[in-house]
Amino acid sequence: MPARAFGRLAVFAAALIAVGCATNPTSINAQWASPSIASAARVQDVLVIAALRDTTQRRMLEDRMVEALGAAGVKAAPSHRFLGEAAQVSEEQLQQAVTAAGASHVLISSISGMTTDVRVTPGMVTGPGWGPGWSRGPAMGPSWGGMTRYYNSAWARSTPPEVRTTQNTHGDTRLFDVASSEVVWSVATTTVTNRGNVPTLIDGFVRRIVDTLKKDSLI
Repeated sequence: MPARAFGRLAVFAAALIAVGCATNPTSINAQWASPSIASAARVQDVLVIAALRDTTQRRMLEDRMVEALGAAGVKAAPSHRFLGEAAQVSEEQLQQAVTAAGASHVLISSISGMTTDVRVTPGMVTGPGWGPGWSRGPAMGPSWGGMTRYYNSAWARSTPPEVRTTQNTHGDTRLFDVASSEVVWSVATTTVTNRGNVPTLIDGFVRRIVDTLKKDSLI
């Protein structure tokens, strides 16, 4: 391969890798915003809650969300600072946490379900092609054409099927107004969980949520 062509191929491959790495494993499936937020001021103080049973993942998600919101100019606090390791909380405990955080809004993320997608691409099986005894020319001879054609057709008809399995985690994130205790914004998400480790998946989820809040002019 000429050096120039090889160089172009290397650049193209690097671009594909960069695009693949930049792909966010989390996508938005559905989105809703209350008409009341159109005239409301932007969200400034948020208590972040990850309703997850795994306490380590809960802390990771809350801390990462607080960090991303802070970078967007929003004062945010993680719930684990005020609620500890409580599996479930009472209304009084939640009110105390909101007051301690000085929050005007509460952002709660949870897992709503999990699914597995299986996609099968059929293989190809064809009948015998030209071979010894069926060659257009001599079946055997100096060119060995019949044998070559038989091998090539046998190789082509042995394409195996391809099976791809995708594991998905479906999330539900809601923004509550503390004063009214009502949901003012919500999104349903899907995260492809076999695209990376837990920190990578959490980072992608947080980026998607914060970017959507920005696009909706909430922050």
